Amino acid sequence: MLEFIKPGKLMQNAFIERFNRTYRTEILEFYLFRMLNEAQDIIERWLTEYNSEWPQESLNNLTLEEYRLMAEKPELSKSTWN
Repeated sequence: MLEFIKPGKLMQNAFIERFNRTYRTEILEFYLFRMLNEAQDIIERWLTEYNSEWPQESLNNLTLEEYRLMAEKPELSKSTWN
């Protein structure tokens, strides 16, 4: 179910607000896009880098990809042994 944060209550979803700030400073304020396909290429490269190369302090300095893989392991082992 889609739930919007209340006006003036940005900390209701701090993770999204953190991502939005990073995205804004790293992409939107840094590049001047001339064409849509140029923007798509730059954004795709940035998202790949963000998910697989940038350690996240809130995740004990794991990347988002490493954290996702760790979270999936218990489920995989349960399905393998059941």
